[in-house]
Amino acid sequence: MGDLETITELNWIDGLVEAVGQKCVSTAEEVRQEFGTDRWHAAAMPDAVVRAKSRDDVVATLRYANENEIPVTTRGSGVGYVGGCVPVKGGILLSVRDMDSIIEVNPSDGVAVVEPGVILDDVQEAARELGWYYPPDPASLKECSVGGTIANNAGGPRCVKYGVTRHYVLGLEVVLPNGEILETGGRCHKNKTGLDLIGMFVGSEGMLGVITKATLRLIPHPEARAMLTATFPHFETAAAAVQTILDSGWQPSGLEITDGFTLQAARSRLGPEMLPDGDAHLIVEIDGRKNTVLLDLAKLRELLESVGAENVEEATDREACEAIWTLRREFSYSLRDTGLIKLNEDIVVPRSKLVELVRFARSLQEETGIPVACFGHAGDGNIHTNLMVANYDTDAAAREKADAALDILFRWIIENDGKITGEHGVGIAKKRWFSDAVGPVAMQVHRGLKQTLDPKGILNPGKFIE
Repeated sequence: MGDLETITELNWIDGLVEAVGQKCVSTAEEVRQEFGTDRWHAAAMPDAVVRAKSRDDVVATLRYANENEIPVTTRGSGVGYVGGCVPVKGGILLSVRDMDSIIEVNPSDGVAVVEPGVILDDVQEAARELGWYYPPDPASLKECSVGGTIANNAGGPRCVKYGVTRHYVLGLEVVLPNGEILETGGRCHKNKTGLDLIGMFVGSEGMLGVITKATLRLIPHPEARAMLTATFPHFETAAAAVQTILDSGWQPSGLEITDGFTLQAARSRLGPEMLPDGDAHLIVEIDGRKNTVLLDLAKLRELLESVGAENVEEATDREACEAIWTLRREFSYSLRDTGLIKLNEDIVVPRSKLVELVRFARSLQEETGIPVACFGHAGDGNIHTNLMVANYDTDAAAREKADAALDILFRWIIENDGKITGEHGVGIAKKRWFSDAVGPVAMQVHRGLKQTLDPKGILNPGKFIE
């Protein structure tokens, strides 16, 4: 990495303006502050913000930055939870949020072609209007950009049936750190032509290249869907019910669990009438043909009641289902309303260890005195295990205690064949556990790929690949 002080002496910002154009570059303090954060607690000021309007702007930015060894951190909508787009080394913050065109939705080929700044919900709606479906659905779908979901391999509730973002990326246009344009994949739904370069960039967290266009796989939209919600007297009982549903041959399109702490926060935010009493809450969604969904719903209700569910409610049309998902998306905001700092950890365990994870979370809370709020994607073992910490940002002792608790959590996850992140990414937040999570050989491979594609180390420096 070049010496930023030396680069400053060469007046590199003037050179950047010349390379990209004045209309795209800002050094205003309020702009730099706005683009220096995501939803994690960390923030850092870039020296300049480039708001790219086109691929050419991205090419010009990276070419200039690479020649002058200036750090570049790429940002979409900035709604991540791990500090992944925080420019910890300063330099250039490259925003692709204004590259927001849906170039094409083509049911005949089963694809949508989009720019990286498009909001995910807009893509889903454009596909749905034509009777087609783009399933990945993180809770931030009305705010997050498609490029960000690809960079983090985002998931969401429907991963349990339909898979994560990687399963829906057919082609990418990527600007490499030296400004060269890589096109990989295409419009074909099957492709074994060379190595899986798409997979290398999906989940790369902006460290290997900048995505400027994506070709996404669409599938026919399910004809109908329906949902059940149920409360349980105990969180462990609800967790056990998840495995019972799957062991009984069901393949829900959503299977979400929520613990008592989160429920109480949601009742405080939304009103006690919104969620029945109980220490745990389960959401089960199924989809398929109209003439079978309601029959299946009745059988699922019987199964849930047989394993201890209380206050079982049904939703049988789109509006009622969306109301439940809207409620589910409020859970994270409800936890923020408690006034505690939410350390949002999206760990994953093998599904058979879901009940063990629930018990461990309870023991961690008892051992540390820090409330642990659990909710998330029970169907694939991806439970958001949130440590709720008072004064994390202002009290050094509170931060030290919470960080020690996080270490206990991640060590347990690694020892029990789990993963430290299922969809949020590593970023800054999980950087110190990354090498233990992947092992020395995988770490070496990560570094080798980074060195090959980004030999000057300009892209998203300071994150988990050094």
